[in-house]
Amino acid sequence: MAVLEKTARAPGRAWATGLSLTSWVLFASSGPLAKAVMAAGWSPAAVTSVRIALAAVLLVPVVAVLRPQALRFHRADLWLLLGYGLLGVAGVQLFFFLAVARIPVGVAMVLVNLAPALVALWVRVVRRTRLPGLMWLGIGLAVAGLVLVAGIWQGPELDLLGVAAGLAAAICSAGYFLLGEHGASRYDSFGLTAAGLAIGAVVVAVVALPWTLPTGLLTTPAELGGLRVPVWLALLVLAAVGTALPYLAGLRALRNLPSALASVLALVEPLVAAGLAWLLLGQALRPTQLAGAVVLLAGAVLAQLAAPNSLPEGPISHRPG
Repeated sequence: MAVLEKTARAPGRAWATGLSLTSWVLFASSGPLAKAVMAAGWSPAAVTSVRIALAAVLLVPVVAVLRPQALRFHRADLWLLLGYGLLGVAGVQLFFFLAVARIPVGVAMVLVNLAPALVALWVRVVRRTRLPGLMWLGIGLAVAGLVLVAGIWQGPELDLLGVAAGLAAAICSAGYFLLGEHGASRYDSFGLTAAGLAIGAVVVAVVALPWTLPTGLLTTPAELGGLRVPVWLALLVLAAVGTALPYLAGLRALRNLPSALASVLALVEPLVAAGLAWLLLGQALRPTQLAGAVVLLAGAVLAQLAAPNSLPEGPISHRPG
């Protein structure tokens, strides 16, 4: 029975791994887009507010029309929806941008990507699920590679509030994986993603009030890789391709992928972001960054190979489509 279960899950995990990697590649594409919009005069908070709100506006009606049953949730799971929207959507974005405003981007990237270690600790301590030693080694290598890619030793003296914001973003990111894994085992990923984006949009709107957004700059050109496009188009692509689709793909992947492994795959995002910055923004990669990329990839592959086949959340036969 165990052999049959492992065999049945293997293709599912391979598919989920591909979905998860696709999710983080799409998330990485949001970096150059958001930077281009901010260069046109938009604040980080305004960009965050609009991207999440637009993503919710694009996804919720589609789900309501095509999969209305996906928006039916049990009252007892209200905490799950609120937690996913508050932590996984609003919290990660807001705390990361607060960190970037006070500390170098590379340092903020390293801090927020401590999430895999936090998820692994949660699985080990709270769920009391043993993880292979090679998986811990893979996580360590991946984080070490990220440190090299980010080049955090080149930044100025660190701001304590900025560091605290980066660590808060890491906690929220860990919540995204753990709550997403739990929610994906109970609900349709389309419905949960739509609800999470809607809740996150409301929370972020409190921080960046809608009437304070620079709507007069919507037609201002944003430069991206030598291409000039209006800000409203960049925001639309950012909301659809860099927000709604990756959240949906990532949540769907968590139905068949343990959160501890999915969080390690997320470390691919800064690597892809660095590559896109090189291609689109002309930011060259140094030899240490290239070496870090190799170490990061080696750690991610090692964690993938060492990860257990069983899922912490239990059997998947009852999960929605």
